Amino acid sequence: MSRVCELTGKGRQVGNNVSHANNKTKRTFLPNLQNVTLISDALGQSVKLRVSTHGLRSVEHVGGLDNWLLKTSDDKLSTKVRKLKREIVKKNAEQAA
Repeated sequence: MSRVCELTGKGRQVGNNVSHANNKTKRTFLPNLQNVTLISDALGQSVKLRVSTHGLRSVEHVGGLDNWLLKTSDDKLSTKVRKLKREIVKKNAEQAA
């Protein structure tokens, strides 16, 4: 399983460990990923996702998973979440009609 947030696309970063003697060795900085169950109001179901804590805070700030997905472009999202977004858009179109 790759260490990438399914909502924000945030992944690992590469940097250096710098010792007191200024020796530099490569290291990786991993995102703080959590397994979370988020509820979709439009679909009326819960979805298990692997989300960074930053992504989780942004979802709560916007007002839920549905609102966040509708405002976010598809290029950052994982395939699972893109499919979920399409279902939400379809459901909202049915309710509007």
